[in-house]
Amino acid sequence: MKPYIICHMMSSLDGHALTDGWDRAFKKAAGDLYERLAQTFEFDAWICGRVAMQEIAHDEGYPTGLASSPIPRTSHIVERNAETYAISIDPQGKVAWKSNEALGSHVVEVLTEAVADDYLAYLQSVGVSYVFAGKQTIDLAQAVERLSEELGCQRFIVEGGPHVSGSFVNAGLVDEVSVLVLPLIDGRGEHPASFEVSPQAWQQAAHLKLTSAEVQEGGAVWLRYNCA
Repeated sequence: MKPYIICHMMSSLDGHALTDGWDRAFKKAAGDLYERLAQTFEFDAWICGRVAMQEIAHDEGYPTGLASSPIPRTSHIVERNAETYAISIDPQGKVAWKSNEALGSHVVEVLTEAVADDYLAYLQSVGVSYVFAGKQTIDLAQAVERLSEELGCQRFIVEGGPHVSGSFVNAGLVDEVSVLVLPLIDGRGEHPASFEVSPQAWQQAAHLKLTSAEVQEGGAVWLRYNCA
């Protein structure tokens, strides 16, 4: 059975996801609310892209020269009974984790086979799990299948960034979309939308069915949709 996948986003009224330049106190309050709402989904694993995970990991790079021989491109699972998993979509292997935990969750890297042996050796040295899903580019459907098989996860929440969220929606993998719309207009057109898909990868518009709309503290609105 396919796992249930929720895409949970936070957005300005004009649809932007980036929050740099927004008032710091406002950002913290909105971020806390966003996380409280996320917890209501009772997920097994949360998913973010490389950029977001590098911020969480306080990435400073990883040492090279660790691999003394080629490392097989097979799954490496350190923890199969974690309460929650932090899934990092990291095609080329860039996130330098200092430990195998992120925000209280066991870290699992989703990689392509093009990743460097040194990176795999580094992940093994810090106890981070990893799976492969594609040779040169990530196959998200395969990634979800592998994570479900290896970890037993049946409920995933995708929390960004915009390109990861857009890719999951574009691949037709998302069952539910959750958006916390903040009472704020950003107005900078160069900032990415909450969901981004490259013109080359775009398939079709995703049609949704509104299931609830709730006013939250501070004037934010929490919108939830089922994917048609």
